[in-house]
Amino acid sequence: MSTAMPTLTSLDDLVRLLGRRQGLYVRWSRGPEYDLVTGCSSDELTGVRLPGLSASPLDVEDWWGTRSVRVWVARRLYDYCHLPRVRDPGTRPWVLHGAEQARGPDNEPLVTNVEPLGWIAGEVITKARRIITEQPGTWGPLDRSRAS
Repeated sequence: MSTAMPTLTSLDDLVRLLGRRQGLYVRWSRGPEYDLVTGCSSDELTGVRLPGLSASPLDVEDWWGTRSVRVWVARRLYDYCHLPRVRDPGTRPWVLHGAEQARGPDNEPLVTNVEPLGWIAGEVITKARRIITEQPGTWGPLDRSRAS
């Protein structure tokens, strides 16, 4: 498998994709050419092999109501934007279509039948950060390295 997949260069591109398709996830990793060799993630704390790739769902939940889909997507991207810094600089976000097989140790979906759809450009993450930091209240990425 090659990393030669299209790149989504705007948050609006991602929002449009969500409007056309269900079962989308974002995964932060070195990419499908690495991930699909095994098709599974491992629990970082225990080393246990998981029955799918850990990913964050992008589908908008019903309880979100009529709120902005852009803010929804920005939040989903923002939650894990710290991963390239704390894991590996080669870690990048990419969108995939898949089926939830199980839940991982952090209650994240574990996805199988993965169809890579595209990379998410750095400028999309920058825009997502800006949107979230402009929201009222205190939000922060899910960064365990800052836990006390």
